[in-house]
Amino acid sequence: MDFLKSFDWRGLKKYLSPKATEDLNAFLENLPQKAGQTALIAASIAWMAAGAVGLYTFIQVQALTELREKLKDTTALKPLVPTIREVPIRAQEIASFTEALSKAYPQLNIRASGSNIQISAISTAQFGAFREAIGHVQNGGTGWRLKVENFCAGRECPQFPLGVLIKVNKVSVDKPAA
Repeated sequence: MDFLKSFDWRGLKKYLSPKATEDLNAFLENLPQKAGQTALIAASIAWMAAGAVGLYTFIQVQALTELREKLKDTTALKPLVPTIREVPIRAQEIASFTEALSKAYPQLNIRASGSNIQISAISTAQFGAFREAIGHVQNGGTGWRLKVENFCAGRECPQFPLGVLIKVNKVSVDKPAA
């Protein structure tokens, strides 16, 4: 507020008077004689370059704005997709299932380890029971999804001639992330 009180309003009047515009006009008319044509050419080149940079910037900002609008429209059209993930089966459920499986196929070695089931046979003559046990696991529980982690048959097997390690999961469908 002190600035407005101390401001010289009468001094501003002289810059806004008709005489001031005549003085500006006279200055601009006499500028080529006083400054020289080389300085005026250099100044006009600098102003043209600044104008070109300003025009280029304006065009690029306009293009960027249009691109941003298109991106916003495209993002709005993207559907919300649910997330699918695999959830391991509880170890107790696997353990009780392998106990029942061991009773059904006593000639096979069946073990549970977390959400994994390992089935092995001491002879290739037990292939029929081995195959049926794998099918039994395939149909073992509601919503089970099996993944064969390791399968071995024949002479290449290190310990048993028939062996399989099956990882058991359930599929969980989560709500889409907004």
